[in-house]
Amino acid sequence: MEQNFWQRNKTLVIVLVVVIVLAFWVISKYNFFVNQNEAITGQWAQVENQLQRRFDLIPNVINTVKGITKQEQEVFGALAEARTRYAGAVTTDQKATAAGQVESSLGRLLLIAENYPELKSSQSFRDLTTELEGTENRIAVERMKYNDLVKSLNASVKRFPNSILASIFGVAERSYFEIAEGTEVVPKVDFSE
Repeated sequence: MEQNFWQRNKTLVIVLVVVIVLAFWVISKYNFFVNQNEAITGQWAQVENQLQRRFDLIPNVINTVKGITKQEQEVFGALAEARTRYAGAVTTDQKATAAGQVESSLGRLLLIAENYPELKSSQSFRDLTTELEGTENRIAVERMKYNDLVKSLNASVKRFPNSILASIFGVAERSYFEIAEGTEVVPKVDFSE
């Protein structure tokens, strides 16, 4: 009698086993995508922690340098505007763009400061710039970790058959945190005006 049951339902049992295995595979892939997205979100929070540290240091640097000439006032305004853009940014892409603008303005400010020996000799300015350099290094490390996680997710989303499941689950590629266009160019400061 047992043998008859097995012979009659053999196909049904095989189909059921395949469906169960497939269901576990789909669930594991879904969980994989969730874990990758959460890792990226967590790493972005680390990037933001370091960016916030930078933003907290900037007013101290500005106050140490402030009031020298009209050119510097432009840089102060650009820094304030970039910080405001960052505060108002909603998406990761908007925040990354605003952070790049802060980097550009901050680079210009530090370049201007190089032209003032009395400022460079100030202990508080040296301490602030040392702290800022450390923060910039931390940002670079956190940004690299973030981009590595994004690379891993993006590769997973593009690979077959993951690409099919990713589209079903609504998982899309994430954007890298890249430097803003123009920040790779050293700013030119001309005091002849």
